Amino acid sequence: MLTVHHLGVSQSERIVWLCEELGIAYDLKVYDRRADNRLAPDDYKALHPLGTAPIITDGDVVLPESAAIVEYIIHTYGGGRLAVPPGAPNYADYLFWFHFINGGFMPSQFTVMISRALGVTEDDPRAAWVGGRGEAAWALIEKRLGEVPYLAGPELTAADIMIGFSLTTMRAFVPRDISGSPNILAYLQRIAARPAYQRAMAKGDPGMALMLT
Repeated sequence: MLTVHHLGVSQSERIVWLCEELGIAYDLKVYDRRADNRLAPDDYKALHPLGTAPIITDGDVVLPESAAIVEYIIHTYGGGRLAVPPGAPNYADYLFWFHFINGGFMPSQFTVMISRALGVTEDDPRAAWVGGRGEAAWALIEKRLGEVPYLAGPELTAADIMIGFSLTTMRAFVPRDISGSPNILAYLQRIAARPAYQRAMAKGDPGMALMLT
C-alpha cells in the first residue's frame, strides 16, 4: 500500500494533494514538527538518510524528493493522468514548469530565506543579487498565469501540484506580499476551489491558515 509520510507545514502537502486529485487509495501518516526547533521529528528522519519532506513508502520502495514522487505516483497509480504526454502541443511547457519549480524557483526562495537568517540586510550588495533572482522568478510566474489558467495550459497538471506549496505555504518561511500579483492571486483562487485541494489540506494540515492571498 502506498503511504504518504506528511511532515506538517512542508512540501509534502504536494503529495497529499496529488493523491486526492488522482482519487487513488493511499495511507496518510502525519508527523508534527518538533516544538523546540520546528524540524522533523526523529521517527520521520529515520525513514530515509536524507530525512527531508516529502517521503513515500510503497512496499520495499522508500522514495524522497517531490518531483520523483509525483512522477512515481502518476505513472504507477494514476495511469499517466496529470502528466502531459510527449507529442502533445504543450509538452515542452509542461516539462519546463514541472522542473522549474524545484530546479529554479524554490532554490531562489531558499536562498532568500537563508540570507535573511544570516542577517544579510537590504543595503548589502549581496541582497540585490539574491533578491533579483527571486523577483525574476515571481515575475515569470505572474506573466505566465496572465496567459493561461494553469501553468502548462488550459488544464491542471502535475506542474500546478508542484507549484502550489511554493506560492502558498512557502510564504510562511519566506514572507511575501502578493497583493500586486493579480494573476497569481486569481490562480490561487482557482486552486482553492478544487475539492481535491480542500480535502488534501484538511487531511494534512487541519487548522492551518491557508496562504491564498
